[in-house]
Amino acid sequence: MKLLRVYVSLVWLTVLFGAAAAEIPPPPTFEAKSFLLTDYHTGKELAGFEPDKRLPPASLTKIMTVYVVLHEIAQGKLKLDDLVTISEKAWRAEGSRTFVEVNKQVPVEILLKGVIVQSGNDATIALAEHVAGDERTFAELMNQHARRLGMSNTHFTNSTGLPDPDHYTSARDLNTLTRALIHDFPQYYPWFKIKEFSYNNITQHNRNLLLWRDPSVDGVKTGHTSEAGYCLVASAEREGMRLIASVLGMPSEKARANAVQALLGYGFRFFATRKLQDSGKLAEARVYKGKQNRLELGITDPIYATVPKGEEGKLTTTLEIAPKIIAPVERGQTLGKIKVQLGEETVAEYPLVALKEVPEAGFLGKWIDEGLLKLQEWWQSE
Repeated sequence: MKLLRVYVSLVWLTVLFGAAAAEIPPPPTFEAKSFLLTDYHTGKELAGFEPDKRLPPASLTKIMTVYVVLHEIAQGKLKLDDLVTISEKAWRAEGSRTFVEVNKQVPVEILLKGVIVQSGNDATIALAEHVAGDERTFAELMNQHARRLGMSNTHFTNSTGLPDPDHYTSARDLNTLTRALIHDFPQYYPWFKIKEFSYNNITQHNRNLLLWRDPSVDGVKTGHTSEAGYCLVASAEREGMRLIASVLGMPSEKARANAVQALLGYGFRFFATRKLQDSGKLAEARVYKGKQNRLELGITDPIYATVPKGEEGKLTTTLEIAPKIIAPVERGQTLGKIKVQLGEETVAEYPLVALKEVPEAGFLGKWIDEGLLKLQEWWQSE
């Protein structure tokens, strides 16, 4: 599609790793099987090692378990105050526990907090059985969501993360999932920074040590088995910039916390994320053969850019709009793009979409515009 270029002073920040970017030192190194540091708003990768390596996730699995349950709540299929009957299988679950009792009824909200804060395998299985009938069927729901989110190196066989040869994920997929969790369920995400939770007169502490070390850290989940090692996904927000770090296969609880803390510190020290543009109208375009002849173009989500610190202020931005837009036009239809440039280099592109639909005009309107289009073609060929 040939595009008409329109220069605008839309934003004033350069995008990550653009031309003439300040030299950034290499990220910290540590004894991990895999790790990845990304920016939440832009998805930019700031540091990583073997991010697509398939590894056992241990209780990091429960991030997806919680995501599925919250999705069911959002769809109106489940309520926080619904009562869940605890099965014998859930009651007998190995590993970390919330200490629910067999045949007792426990609200969904209590079980969710037991999963998030205490990493209770019993609470996890109880939720899985309540949502899907049994844990195996629930795992299929988890896999469906993983495919929808683009988690190409993930497969789940259970809701808890207990070892299984066919149960695996990757650092990149965990960052993708965590980004979706924070974006899709912001009203529930604060539960991930709860430091302790009590049920059945037993109080347990969140195993994420960073919640005590760094006030900017507000999640997300720890995991450990002998096969997986010590794992941690954490997210932190400072001055509007949010980072997500996943570390898998560390030798100790302290080592995983230190590694993630180093990654977050590196990201906040050497990079900055700023909002470039709020969602909404950016331009108008001529529409031919439509009931209206003008169309608003813009973006439906805000645009952010992650930049090396010190490189702010070197950006040029252009809108490129399709020169001939012919009705019918659907709302959300891509009709151009926003190009972010640093010098001659294009460092990012975003779709420019129709903010409203434009139905086809009647016979007379289409006939008049057809004549105008032919006249334009003749004029341009001269």
